[in-house]
Amino acid sequence: MKNVLIVDDTMFMRLSLKTMLEKNGFNVIGEAANGAIAVEKYQELHPDIVTMDITMPVVDGLEALRQIRAIDGQAKVVMVSAMGQEVMIRNAVMAGAKNFIVKPFTEESVIKVLSKV
Repeated sequence: MKNVLIVDDTMFMRLSLKTMLEKNGFNVIGEAANGAIAVEKYQELHPDIVTMDITMPVVDGLEALRQIRAIDGQAKVVMVSAMGQEVMIRNAVMAGAKNFIVKPFTEESVIKVLSKV
């Protein structure tokens, strides 16, 4: 069972992802509403996978990804992005993201991506 940290600034999206993941055998060990909290939680919880929204207040997902990868070069971070953010997704992959999920997403697509990571 993979331990997952969900990072998104909207409560609805965190709840939606948590429900999907737990239903499919993943263990959600933490949630964060911005990138600054995500970096703290990553250091505290050491999750197997992080789902990371790109557009968030305080510290955005790209900067949080860079900070997490600086702490742990093996970190498995999957970016979650709205359609139309292809440049951001490309930047995230170049910064070390393992994959990405485009919103709006289906449960099937989320589980498929996270199972590969």
